[in-house]
Amino acid sequence: MNNNELLYTKRMKVAELLSSDMSLLSILQRLDIRLGFGEATVSELCSRYGISDELFLMICNIYSFSDYMPHINALSSNDIRSITTYLRASHRFYTGVCFPTIHEAIHRLVEELDEVSRKLIDKFYDDYDSEIIKHFRYEEEVVFPYIEELLEAADPAEREYSIRQFEENHSNINEKLNDLKNIITKYLDESYSSPLRFELLQNIYNVESDLKKHSLIENKLLIPLVEKLEKGHE
Repeated sequence: MNNNELLYTKRMKVAELLSSDMSLLSILQRLDIRLGFGEATVSELCSRYGISDELFLMICNIYSFSDYMPHINALSSNDIRSITTYLRASHRFYTGVCFPTIHEAIHRLVEELDEVSRKLIDKFYDDYDSEIIKHFRYEEEVVFPYIEELLEAADPAEREYSIRQFEENHSNINEKLNDLKNIITKYLDESYSSPLRFELLQNIYNVESDLKKHSLIENKLLIPLVEKLEKGHE
């Protein structure tokens, strides 16, 4: 796909956009866009909510098209707040909806398992849960406040932190999910409940896919924009 090709356009009606991919409802929710927008186009809706057309379309393209790769040429520092708002909302979505759903499915599954398998799955999920909460907390308590301070300061004080440190320590939060997925798919005895395993795997695949897009927004949009902002303060 040509990176300059927007598969969704500003002139599209939002209802048409959702009809093409209903998973985009989640994006509207995370951007705090309310339903009931009638025949509004993407451009009209973005204007109503103070979000740039370009950023909104980039996020939608990221979620709908696996080979789409965004770039920041059409964005500015004004878009950074919208991106961090979106990422914060994603954290709430994961911790309030996705992970509790997975945890509940795991709890029901392990009740059927032998002790060794039960402990193995519990450990993998507990390790993952601890790692991703630590990852989100770092972003919420260090990265986002730093970005907000940078946005607000015309002449910021000497900084000991930079977005490069976040980039260098940006862990692969999907690695342990993949390990858990492999255990459930390949190594549990086939006598254990297939319906529960299929349900759990579907939930894991869904959150894994969403997290990859979450990371893409951080790596390809947030970090480059903040790097440009930092250079403007040098």
